[in-house]
Formats: sequence, C-alpha cells, structure tokens
Amino acid sequence: MTFDLDLLLYQASEFALEYKLATSVILVMALYLVKRGLLRLIRKISSQRGEDRRNQLNILEQLGNAFIIIGLMMLWSSEIQSLAISIAAFMVAIVLATREFIQCFLGFIYYLGARPFRVGDWIQMNQVVGEVVEMDWAKTTMLEVDPHTFNYTGKHVYFPNSQLVTQSIKNLNFMRRYRLHKFSIVNEPTVNAYRLLPAFIARAQAHCEYFRDVAERYKALIERHLEQEFIEIDPEVEVSTNELAKVVIRISLFCPTAEAYELEQKISADWMNLWFRAQKELEDAEIPNTEVLPATAAATTTP
Repeated sequence: MTFDLDLLLYQASEFALEYKLATSVILVMALYLVKRGLLRLIRKISSQRGEDRRNQLNILEQLGNAFIIIGLMMLWSSEIQSLAISIAAFMVAIVLATREFIQCFLGFIYYLGARPFRVGDWIQMNQVVGEVVEMDWAKTTMLEVDPHTFNYTGKHVYFPNSQLVTQSIKNLNFMRRYRLHKFSIVNEPTVNAYRLLPAFIARAQAHCEYFRDVAERYKALIERHLEQEFIEIDPEVEVSTNELAKVVIRISLFCPTAEAYELEQKISADWMNLWFRAQKELEDAEIPNTEVLPATAAATTTP
C-alpha cells in the first residue's frame, strides 16, 4: 500500500511538472471551489445564529486568494526564477513602476499587524466617515456616513491601503450606537442668557430622560474599554461670546447616534423659544410714555 501511494504521488508530481498549465487550472479551480464552499457554509451558520461574521469572511477570502497565489508560485517556481534572473537589470524600473502597489501591499501587512479597525467598524479617514465593508491587499472600501446626521449616504468610498501608513485613522466604532454630540447656538446679546439656563437645562434633561438607563450602561462599557472616565450623561451647557460679541450657547450631550440630529433640533427649538419670550418681555416692559409729550408741548406754547 505504501508503494502504491508513493507511486501515485510520484506520477502526480510528474504530471504537474509536465503539464503545468493544466495543473494550474485544476489547482485554481479546486482552491476556488473550496474557498467558496467554506464561505457559503460560514454565511449560512452566521445567518442562522444571527451573528455578524463579515470580518471572518473577509479574512478567509483573502487567505484563500493568498493560497492560490502561493500554489501557482510554487508550481511555476523554476520559470519565475529564470524570469527574475533575465530581468535583473530592469528590477529598479519595475520597482519604481509598481511602487504604489508595493506600498498598498505593505499597508495591508501593517493592517494585519496593527489591526486599527475591522470590517464592520466605523472609521474616519481623510475627513471621510464611513463603515468598512470590504478590505483586500490593495484597497479598503467604506460605505460613507454623513458626519452630521450619521445616516448612510449610499456612496462607496475607496482608498488605497498605502494611506493606512501615511494618514491618521480614527476608529469611531463606539459612536455607532451612542456618541458625544456637540453643537452651538448663536444669538444677539439682547437678553441675559444666564437667567434662562435653569429652565433650558431642565428641558434638555427631559428630552434625554427616556434613554438615560441605556446610556449609563453604554457609558460604562466605553469607559471600561478605554480605561478612562470622560463621559457625562446629563447635558452640559456653556455660555460664551465669539469675536463678534455674539452670545454662543454650546451644548454637549451623550445620546443615541441615530437620534442626535433630532435631539439637536428639539433642544435648539427650546432655547429659541425661551430667548424670544424673554426678549418680548423686555420689549413690553420698555413701552415709551407718548402721552406726556403733547401736553408738555402745549404748556410751552401757551402765552
């Protein structure tokens, strides 16, 4: 039995060396079918369990492609070696021509070592916010997210992996559910803003009361992961002035990402209602006495 197995392996190796093109086609098809079968099996299991396995699927797909390339390189190693020797004089030109591709591949190697993000995370790259949906050795694909409303724009953003080494990356994955939302309101300095703060803060807290329990748990999760306490659950309000002597009201609140824009509109409406009500009260309190002037004028003109 051992002799037959050795003979079979010898004949297979002889066939592979003699018919390399046919062997390459068989190798590529076999590895491709195995890869697709494993991916389909993992997708089926993850859909049944309701799990997000996009990152594992992406890694498995890239490993399958790497095995195909390595297998072809091993099969054609002698030809590749001869080709490399024959073009040794042109290596510098080839490196310069393929510099961008080499940098992309090195960026992918850096990603595998550092793992600054995963497929499914929210990141910010070059002022673009998006969800990572796919990554290979050359590029990273993101589904763009509007940084103001935090809704998907429907646009795909592609950037080369070389930027993973040269550009800063912000991992915004913790902002997918809850985030620190900050915005400002600017008014003319006609009303004492500090008199309105107690009523305004009470209204802002009332808007945030329904998700307070969930926010407390999510706050604890983020701070435990980052090992730093920096989040306040209650809305924070700050009054200041800008370079034009306008009154600036800065509001900061920890809220659900999907509802941040709606809460901003509600809180801004509360502040403007309080502001214009106070301004109207001041105007009503300063009504001029127009009946005294004609009487005085009549007295001065009487001989």
